[in-house]
Amino acid sequence: MLPLDPRVVGAGCPAVHQSVRATWQWDQWIFALGPIVYAYKSEVGSGAVQLQQLRYVIAVAEEHGFTQAAARLQVSQPSVSSSVRALERELGIELFRRSGRDVVASAAGEALLPWARQAIADCEAGRSAVGNLLGLRGGTLSLGATPSLTTGVVAKALVAFHQRYPGVVLSVHEDGSQNLVSALERGALDLAVVILPINRSWVHTEALADEDLVLAVSEGHPMHGRASVAVADLEDLPLVMFRQGYDLREATVAVCRAAGFAPTFSVEGLEMDGVLALTGGGLGAAVVPSTVVSASSGLGTVPFSDGALRRTVGLASRHNRTTPASRAFGDTLRAVLAS
Repeated sequence: MLPLDPRVVGAGCPAVHQSVRATWQWDQWIFALGPIVYAYKSEVGSGAVQLQQLRYVIAVAEEHGFTQAAARLQVSQPSVSSSVRALERELGIELFRRSGRDVVASAAGEALLPWARQAIADCEAGRSAVGNLLGLRGGTLSLGATPSLTTGVVAKALVAFHQRYPGVVLSVHEDGSQNLVSALERGALDLAVVILPINRSWVHTEALADEDLVLAVSEGHPMHGRASVAVADLEDLPLVMFRQGYDLREATVAVCRAAGFAPTFSVEGLEMDGVLALTGGGLGAAVVPSTVVSASSGLGTVPFSDGALRRTVGLASRHNRTTPASRAFGDTLRAVLAS
């Protein structure tokens, strides 16, 4: 059994020292609860080989091609190619011979393959053992969420999760859904709460709830007190608008254009707090989720009569790349939504 060092619980387990008689020597094996990285020292230099690079090498060798490997791993082909090239530069030797469409492992690639397979198997076993031992008493969770969700349901879920798993270090990144999904692909996030649909083959999504959008207005606004509003009523109506990349901005612009007009902005480039503050100040109206408008804000909300402005909140993760912490947070979020 791997001994635990209290200084690194939550970041990984201590190095397992072993020498490998090959073209290079592996010095340290670091099993991390987050992204797992192999640290090594080479006879010709030193650097770091990511476990993901070894997965790519194995897939290319077994599929005899970069395109086929990318399809199997559900990542983009350029990601596989650039990762393998980076590893070849680090090692100072070609791992594959490319002849037309056929790709075969070189002598160096063949020498690396058994160690790569063993490395992945050992790291997965180590990660599982540490995760089971910790039982979510430590570790990390890197979560992405759109800003409008962070202020509502995600905030409630984070509080509930922290109360149940206080040893898990939380990191939250706010951005638009497409940028969050790109961060998932890079491995910068474990999980993301996004607006669906997300059309990327390597992303697993789960719809959680449908949410109505409303028109937020100040007390003195002409729309205040109305029973409902149609999308057509937004034509020539000054809107307080979010910054580029915001899901709410894209949704509002798209539905207006579908109705045959371009929306008018009184001001743009804002985050949620700024949009609500300037809307309350009478600078214009804003299309927002009803959940972000509090009773004490002084804003009125008018529902859309045609149901055209609503959205689906969902969870996004990499296929087969969830962690105990991300699964636990997903359960917490579902419970919060259900309540």
